[in-house]
Amino acid sequence: MRTLALHISNGIVDGPTSLAFLLFALAAGAWCVHRARRDLDDRLVPLAGLVAAFVFAVQMLNFPVLPGVSGHLFGGALAAALVGPWIGALCVSVVLVVQALVFADGGVTAIGLNVTNMALLHTAVAYGVLVLAARLLPRTPGAVAAAAGVAAWLATVVASQGFVLQYWLGGAAPLPGGGLGALAATMGGLHALIGVGEGLITAVTVAAVARSRPDLVYALRGRPLPVRTSVGSPA
Repeated sequence: MRTLALHISNGIVDGPTSLAFLLFALAAGAWCVHRARRDLDDRLVPLAGLVAAFVFAVQMLNFPVLPGVSGHLFGGALAAALVGPWIGALCVSVVLVVQALVFADGGVTAIGLNVTNMALLHTAVAYGVLVLAARLLPRTPGAVAAAAGVAAWLATVVASQGFVLQYWLGGAAPLPGGGLGALAATMGGLHALIGVGEGLITAVTVAAVARSRPDLVYALRGRPLPVRTSVGSPA
């Protein structure tokens, strides 16, 4: 079964474009580290490790999309819902780097391309949907889980268009018949199907965590809760 996801291999996009996106991914990752320091607390530190491990494990499992075609979890929406956008993007980035270096899942020269699409773009789009949902829906476990599922689907489709942009900028081979529009339609349509599986996995996982430990779900808090002070101490 052929896997269709955004793990770009070596040689698909040329060297200069790959290097440009690597530099962009490094700069964005540094910014995420800076912003993540505001969110880290005693609850998020262990949860971030668990999220990274879960995304890593589930990304290794493929689910069927069409005959001969399968997809796998991206994980950006799940990470954004559980640990926030900054830590979430870092978790998925670490997973992608380890997969490329240790398991050759995605090219080493394409790390910047893959991190941009699956860690940065996917997480950013998903978090944007979660922020909008928080303004329109009650902040309950069920509502957040549903919003996370929708966010995961939309982010998967948008991330697929990130690859289209990258290929347009530096594709190593000429585009097939139909050109850029055909590539965008094919990637968007197939990843809309992959996004269904992504959304279901994300929604079920977020719902399970939200019902058992709602205090651990970033999307239910909106922002990290203040540290409680002892009775009689100043607020």
